[in-house]
Amino acid sequence: MNKYHDKTFPNESSEYREARNRLLEAEINLRRQTEEVADLRRNLPLGGVLKEDYVFDELDLEGKIKKTKLSELFSGEKNTLIIYSFMYGPNEKSPCVMCNSIIDGLNGMIFHANQRTNFVMTAKAPINKINDWGKSRDWKNVRILSSFNNTYNTDYFGEDEKGFQLPMLNVFQKTAKGITHFYGTELLYTSAIEGQNSRHVDSIWPLWNLFDLIPEGRGTDWYPRHNY
Repeated sequence: MNKYHDKTFPNESSEYREARNRLLEAEINLRRQTEEVADLRRNLPLGGVLKEDYVFDELDLEGKIKKTKLSELFSGEKNTLIIYSFMYGPNEKSPCVMCNSIIDGLNGMIFHANQRTNFVMTAKAPINKINDWGKSRDWKNVRILSSFNNTYNTDYFGEDEKGFQLPMLNVFQKTAKGITHFYGTELLYTSAIEGQNSRHVDSIWPLWNLFDLIPEGRGTDWYPRHNY
């Protein structure tokens, strides 16, 4: 018998339903905890004032390089800005396959997100190099920037002291004190549980959430590729 709702699937056993109810209870608790975490995040006090108004490289509609300040990334009345640090360094032939998978997933829906917030991705590689990769992936919706000529990556933890690129996500907001840092995915820098990786940006990454629904799960030896 289902104690949570009146639905049962054809030919399911009582053993299945009992196990499914235990899982459903855990899912209900997870839903509650997810909202509790989101509430804690929403109610963070003001973070630090933006270190500087970073100037990024971007391509205009004619394909020419233009300079864009971080403050100019806030469009209209939207007071929040999400910046994803895409792992693609100046000397790398191709970007991180994981970051690539994330942007593949976001590109098709980001125009929905941009109704309420601003989203951009930035990488350390020169803008033409990043843009060429974006064209090869048909990324027509995500706004692409290069931090090649500024210190944004190192200041906001998208790059370590050795120049290794890291998949950090930061959120900034406009406030009475100016542009302030609101949130960063610091879970990236905590010790990961074995077999789980950091999972700091999984909430924006459709791939792994989809795999969590199948019997095989995420697996421990499969990773996305640029091409199959």
